[in-house]
Amino acid sequence: MVSTLRSGWIGTGPKVGRFEELFREYIGAPYAIALNSCTAALHVSMIVAGIGPGDEVITTPMTFCATANAIIHTGAKPVFVDVKKDTMNIDPDLIEQAVTSRTKAIVPVHFAGRPCEMDRIMEIARRYKLMVIEDAAHCIEGVYKGKKIGTIGDITCFSFYVTKNVTTGEGGMVTTPREDWADKIKMYGLHGMSRNAWKRYSDEGFKHYQVIFPGYKYNMTDMQASLGIHQIKRIETYYKRREEIWKQYNEAFKNLPLSIPSPPEKETRHARHLYTILLNLEKLKTDRDTFQQALYEENIGTGIHYISLHLHDYYRKTYGYRPDDFPNSKFISERTVSLPFSAKLTDDDVEDVIRAVRKYIMLYFKK
Repeated sequence: MVSTLRSGWIGTGPKVGRFEELFREYIGAPYAIALNSCTAALHVSMIVAGIGPGDEVITTPMTFCATANAIIHTGAKPVFVDVKKDTMNIDPDLIEQAVTSRTKAIVPVHFAGRPCEMDRIMEIARRYKLMVIEDAAHCIEGVYKGKKIGTIGDITCFSFYVTKNVTTGEGGMVTTPREDWADKIKMYGLHGMSRNAWKRYSDEGFKHYQVIFPGYKYNMTDMQASLGIHQIKRIETYYKRREEIWKQYNEAFKNLPLSIPSPPEKETRHARHLYTILLNLEKLKTDRDTFQQALYEENIGTGIHYISLHLHDYYRKTYGYRPDDFPNSKFISERTVSLPFSAKLTDDDVEDVIRAVRKYIMLYFKK
């Protein structure tokens, strides 16, 4: 970061190029394009894939709103499909039922770092000639049946938001095997100009540009990339620490009236982004929100990932969704709590979390 500031080049420049190169090598994808967020990555990827007004895109309601909003911003309609309770990932058995003549793409979300069932999703997509744009905001380290997430679908979008396993403060990345899409994503991400700012003002001299498309201001800066370059080098070290914490949580909570994350499927690698428990409300004298507040009062910060999108006002009113339309997503929404989960947690931090969870689970337990 300091060398970037001293260089005088703080916009999109050589550090972004280096970060893209390192990320491409880590994932094993032919092309990687850095942008300023995963939301931008999703939006411009859909634009490049030709998704627009009148189209439908199948995705999951158990995700952050950016997934659906990116679809909406293209003019297309998000079509939700329920998840499986144990994986919290989109249920492939329900995807085919949602396909219509207007369906253009499937956007699977690798929830909490668990890879979706990509072989079945890709088979459905190929049979109906649909694009697959993966939302891998949680899944940088994920592997599905020997293939890195980021090398399976037509396009994959990653996040480097502040809470992610790799962070640039804000930032995103797109991987794709298609050179033409990679070129367009880069161009569309910086106003639709034929040459980006770095090439215009490089040591080779000034280069004129043409506006090819009315693009967006989605480019990553060298300041962000300078953080990412060093984060990439620590991915596996951080992963090992999160794996240790995951095992400690599993052991501590396995006999309590709650569900711990199900084991990774065979031949997959869970990216270990979120550790989510599901409260067994039938055996507890409380609701999720009260339990979460009790942890807060013990100085244990938690998250809710997520309240299913079909329960939010905008999607409910706009698309006419009812609470019971996606029963598994509703079930998870009422019970889920994401516990503190970061490589920076000390052993004492982990013990504090375990102690607080056990304390309130036992306090609220129906004897």
